[in-house]
Parts: sequence; C-alpha cells; structure tokens
Amino acid sequence: MANRDLLIELGGEEIPSRMLARAIAELPALVRARLDGARLAYGEVVALGTPRRLAVIVRGLADAQPELRERVVGPPVGAAFAADGTVTKAGLGFAQKNGVDPAALERAEVAGKKGLYAVATRVVVGRPTVEVLPALIAELIGALPWPKSMRWGWRETAFVRPLHWLVALWGEHVVPVTWGGLTADRISRGHRFLAPGPIELADASRYVEALRAAFVVVDPAARRRMIEAELARLADETGCAVRRDDELVDEVTGLCEYPVGIAGGFDPAFLEVPEEVLVTTMRNHQRYFALEQGGALAPRFATIAATITKDAAVVRAGNERVLAARLSDARFFFAEDCKKDLDGLRARLDDVVFQAKLGAARTTGHKVGRIVGIVDALAERVGFEDADGARVAHRAAELCKSDLLTGVVGELPELQGVMGKHYARRQLAADPATAGIADAVGTAIAEHYMPRGAGAALPTTIAGALVGIADRIDTLVGCFGTGLEPTGSTDPYGLRRAANAILAINLDLGPGGERYERLGKGRGFPLRLDTLIEIAAHQFAGAIEVTDTDCGELHEFFRGRLRTLLIDGGLAAADVDAALGAGFDDVCDARLRAAALAVVPDKARAVFKRIANILDDAHGKGLAISGEPTPDLFVAPDNSEWRLWNAFAAVADRLAVAKANQDYRAMMALLVELEPAVAALFDKGGVMVMDPDARLRDNRLSLLQRVLAPFAAIADFRLASQGAAS
Repeated sequence: MANRDLLIELGGEEIPSRMLARAIAELPALVRARLDGARLAYGEVVALGTPRRLAVIVRGLADAQPELRERVVGPPVGAAFAADGTVTKAGLGFAQKNGVDPAALERAEVAGKKGLYAVATRVVVGRPTVEVLPALIAELIGALPWPKSMRWGWRETAFVRPLHWLVALWGEHVVPVTWGGLTADRISRGHRFLAPGPIELADASRYVEALRAAFVVVDPAARRRMIEAELARLADETGCAVRRDDELVDEVTGLCEYPVGIAGGFDPAFLEVPEEVLVTTMRNHQRYFALEQGGALAPRFATIAATITKDAAVVRAGNERVLAARLSDARFFFAEDCKKDLDGLRARLDDVVFQAKLGAARTTGHKVGRIVGIVDALAERVGFEDADGARVAHRAAELCKSDLLTGVVGELPELQGVMGKHYARRQLAADPATAGIADAVGTAIAEHYMPRGAGAALPTTIAGALVGIADRIDTLVGCFGTGLEPTGSTDPYGLRRAANAILAINLDLGPGGERYERLGKGRGFPLRLDTLIEIAAHQFAGAIEVTDTDCGELHEFFRGRLRTLLIDGGLAAADVDAALGAGFDDVCDARLRAAALAVVPDKARAVFKRIANILDDAHGKGLAISGEPTPDLFVAPDNSEWRLWNAFAAVADRLAVAKANQDYRAMMALLVELEPAVAALFDKGGVMVMDPDARLRDNRLSLLQRVLAPFAAIADFRLASQGAAS
C-alpha cells in the first residue's frame, strides 16, 4: 500500500468558540507526538473544526512502521563467552531473550563502561499502519486537553461535549476504532439546516471539499476569510465602515459553519448614550459588529448568521428587535446613573468588600482612600503637563472606583473606568469650580485601568499613570502583606498582571521609553520600585502590619516580572540577570544597563567576572579592602599592576563623563578597552593577587576593586555569562 491521508473527525454538540480555537491550535502537536512515538512517517498535519466537529488530517501517512534495528548490551564478554569462545549459559539466555542467533552475538566496547560486552543486534519488524492506528486514535481522543469536560449517558469517557459520530479514514479505508460508545465509519454530517443528512466520505483526501458541498466550511481560516468578506460586503451596501474587532471575528468564526452576513439598524436616538455602551452591548450580548461613518458610530450594525436565510428581512427585523430591547435597558441604566452623585457613590464603597483579609482596611472605600494617599505622595515627586496636574490626579483618585456602583457597570463590568470618565465629566463640568478639570479628571479615571492586558495601550496622561500605579501597588502590597502572593501557576488576584502594568508604565515614560520624549521626560519617571512599595505600605498603618519581609518578597517579585519583560523585549537573559544584580529599582536604568552589556565580548566578560569572583571570595573570608590602592606597593614600574593602574587612569575621565550621562554603552566600550590590561594581570607573567604578603594582597585587591567599581554599578559581573554578547 502507498502512503495515504488519515482523517479523524469527532462530531457532536456545539463546542464553545474559545475551547474550539484552543483545541485546533493544540491538536497538531498531539497528533505528531503520537505518530512519532508509533514510528510512523507522515507529512503535514492540519487541524480543522467547526462548532459541531473537530477534525485532523495527516497527509501522506506511511503504510507501515519501518524496520527497527536495536543494539542491546548484554553481560560482559567474560560472562557471555567461555575461554574457548563458545557461548555460555548466560550468553545463550541473553540471545534467546532478544530473539537472536547466539552465533550473531558481537563483542564491543560500551560507552561509560570498562571492558568488552556481548552485544545483540535485534531486528523489530514494523507493524502495518492499519494495526497501529486503532489504539493510537483512541488514545489521542482521550488525551485531548479540555478546560472542562462532561460525561453523558452511562459511559465513563468524557469529552468537551457529547459526541454523536466518529469518522476515521486512512485513504479510502475505515479504521476500526471505538471510543465513547461510537464505532468509526465514513459517515459525517453536513450543515444542521442546509444539509442535515449524512455524508458518505469516499476518501480522507476529499474531506474538505465534501463538507463544503454540504455547506460546512471546516477550515477555520477559510471561514474567517468568508466572515471578513461578508463584513466588507455589508460595509459597501450600507455606505459604512466596520469597526475593526479581531477578537469578535475570532469568536464568531467559532460560532458558525457557513457564515452569512446581515446588516441592520437601530433608532438614532440611542446615539445619545456613550458609544462605548452601545458598542459593548452589541458586541457582548449579540455578537454584532458596530458600523461607523466618518469615524463616528452609525445607527447600523452587521451580524453573521450561521445559515442562509429564506427571508433576510425577517431575520433582520428579529435582530433589530432584540437589540432595541438591549439598548433600551442600557439607556435606562445610563440615565439613572447620571442622576447619582459620584462622591455619594464613593461613600457607599465602604460597604463593598475589596479583600476580606485586609481586616480594618478591607473595603473598596478604604482602598480608594489609600489610592488617594499614594497619588498625593507620588504627585510631590513628579511633574505634570500643566499647573492643575496634581489637582486632577487627586480628584481622579477620589472618584476612580465610584462607577463600580453604577447600573451600566453592573451590566457591563468591562466598562469600569470608561463609564467613570463619562459620569465624572458630566458632574464636574456642571460645577464652575471644577469645569476646567472635568475632561482631564475623566481621562485619568478611564486611563487608570490601562494597560488592560499584555501589550495593550498605556496611559497617555501623567495623572492617569499615577492613579493606575497607585491602584496596583496598593493591591500588591496588601496581598503580599496578608500572604496572598501568587504560588506556582495560580494567581487569583491578578498580581502578575498588576506588577507588569506598573513596570510597563514606568518603562514607557522613563528614559528609553516610547513616550519618554513626548510625555515622561523631566517628570520624574520611572518611579523607583522601593519608593512605591514604601509609600503603599505606609497607607496600611494601623490596619495590617506590612513587614520588611513582605516588602522584600514583593521587591523580588518585581525583579522576576521585570526580568521576563526585558527578556521578552529581546535582551539576553544573562545580560538581564547581570544588570538586575546591580539593582533594578530604577527599571529604565536597569533596561539601559542590560542593553549596554550586549556589546561586551566574551573575553572581557571572563576577566571582569574573575575580578568579581575574587573580590567576592575575599569579602567572604572577612578581608578588609581599602578604597584606593597604593602605587608604591606595585612590584616594578613595568609590571602588570602598573600597566593596569595606568590603563585605568587613562580612561578615568571618560568613565566619569559617560557615567554622568548614563551612557552605559560608552562605559562598556571602556571596559573592553581595559580588558587586555586586566587579562595581563592574571596571565603567567602577571602577579599573584592572593599573595602571602598581606600588604601586597590587600593592595592588589584594592586595585581590582578600584577597576571594577564603576562597572559594578552597571552589572553584577558574577552573573555575566559568556556567549550572551551579540
């Protein structure tokens, strides 16, 4: 038999969109692992799926396992063979066990062992693929990792949703596999409404085309392209543009088998409600796509139906009717919210528990008070865009959580912060005393939740950045102070995300950041991590005890998160470790130092690492090292000590200038310039640093310390591994 395609299709009830996408992404690796373990050669592995089915096609699966020749090591030659060369009882047993002729036993050396050993070459005949596949497929189905599985009927097998059919074809042949009470055959199913009958698949290689003829687009990439084409068609028909939403396109791709676009509209009067409310209502409740004209939200929408409809007008009217009810509710909640005083809502936050373990500081009202205190303390350390900056930050901190008690946020929690912006602007604009800061306060309230995830947009204002940092550092200190730090892969309070956000904001606004020149320059960024922790811990005084140990553990937690961010940003792990070893409270400085290490070649890394290790060992032995070496104790004017001292003196002024300018690359270039003189000190013609004469020893240690000191502020060279330089 020739190589053939293998098809496995699991069909049943609707798989949730997110679970389907994850399964399609993970399935090829699972299949390859099992085929490799079974020693079956294959070509491309393609995972496919719709809500009703999960499938995989393996191109060019071999017809049998290859013959396997294994060398098996037996007893030592002295035990396997007699003095006259005949095979002993031990040798015969070894040969029989491995199915070889005793005369075929060889004598050979074995790695890691002394002497010669009896070695048998065992031939394992490859099994036909048709014999291997049934067990392999059954094992594969049971190994699929679902976040949640269910059982149905009386069976013990579990799957994400109940299965109703199983297809397993190798070429045109059905693979006789049974799983979950189903026996595989060649019968699939078409679209639930457009082609509900059975589909007999003649051959695995024609699976995609056969289902397409039955109105099932089984390839998710092709289905996504159809959805995008349908949205483009609707945009042309309505004279609008579809508001880009890739996440919604991905979700809808997993909700249909044959996508068909339908456009609809809603009463323009609803546009009085903030567009975020309208768009989120359409998106979350109905999976509708918002349409816009001239960059503004239009009273239109686009939706993807899962089937071809006989009367699109009827479907459109039904969609519009359902949406009108949703938008009416949203408008009602918004109107009611606008009647509420934000300061009054803030007072009610004293009845909302933020974290019960915080004891007397457990409510969200308490948290807001702490955020205000942190923001006020930070405002003394930074500069703002204008004279009202500190006032804006203070007021935004006071109101940042008030919208949690509003009707709209109760219905649409993802709009927290966004609705606070709208309510604050309305309320503050109505008061002449605060009208001038209304927009800025609203913006800061919305931005204090930014970034909302990894790689998401960052705050565009200093006030927004401060409130966001204050909110997160309060959460971190409170949780570490009550033993709620993350463990392993669990992080129920999102502390890793909170730390990452603080770091991302500081890295963005500080030197080397994307918005340093436009926004952060000269305004005190980055905020030091030790300062943030200290200020936040002070806010808990009298409520819980945040110990030095708690603060130290949080400090190390920040180190780990910063390390990951910098490595993900393209810096070498060894360079990051070395830079963080010299300090990381100024996260932007740490980033610049790690980047500068990239220019240091291995030779220079090695000699300065040797200096650092020698000094570390000396300190460990309790040796006192004075600040400056005494040149009079150098052995001779032309020896390696003098050459190193003179080389260092020659670069000292340039080092001072580079250090003052935080030009770490220039400092590393000077380190490289010093490398030959340092290396000469350690060469055979050099000196013995740990000389028996204590005066000479201490003087040489002082020399090494003097040479290392400027560079030790850049990196801990004990961690500067070789091979990290680019």
